[in-house]
Amino acid sequence: MRFSKLGDGGETSLLGGQRIPKYDSRPDTYGTLDEASSVLGVARAMTKNKTTKDIILDVQKDLLILGAELSSLSEDLGHLKHRIGEGNVNRVEKIIEDLQKHVTLKNEFIYPGETAASAQIDVGRTIIRRAERKAARLKADGIISNTLINKYLNRLADMLFTLARYEEQNG
Repeated sequence: MRFSKLGDGGETSLLGGQRIPKYDSRPDTYGTLDEASSVLGVARAMTKNKTTKDIILDVQKDLLILGAELSSLSEDLGHLKHRIGEGNVNRVEKIIEDLQKHVTLKNEFIYPGETAASAQIDVGRTIIRRAERKAARLKADGIISNTLINKYLNRLADMLFTLARYEEQNG
């Protein structure tokens, strides 16, 4: 394995090649998405439910697209093949509606941990909420302009909540 050693000084590269500090808000945000994807990958490996596996894999693909978008300066966004859009939001909303047909939600607080896979999905949900807060800061600071990023992350967290309940009841 070869080592680039480019990050040894505490900097990283954006997709366009620009060097920025690793503590910058951009890598902090897309690093949080990477963390969520990894946790959701554990849930995907744990579950035996094909629906849960497929949904999580689609989410992981979206998170990669979103990470690429967040690691691109506005002048480099045109080079991206995919960006988070209304179609991503609509798909997540449809998944919520479909899952709700198979889930009974109790009118009480939820304590994650009914199953190992559902608990991992709940951890992923909380990480997505953190990413959502970080993305809101990027938007407020004028670093990103795609308003659908926050909408997507908000819906995604809601969907992961529902998916965790689905996994508890159908896993």
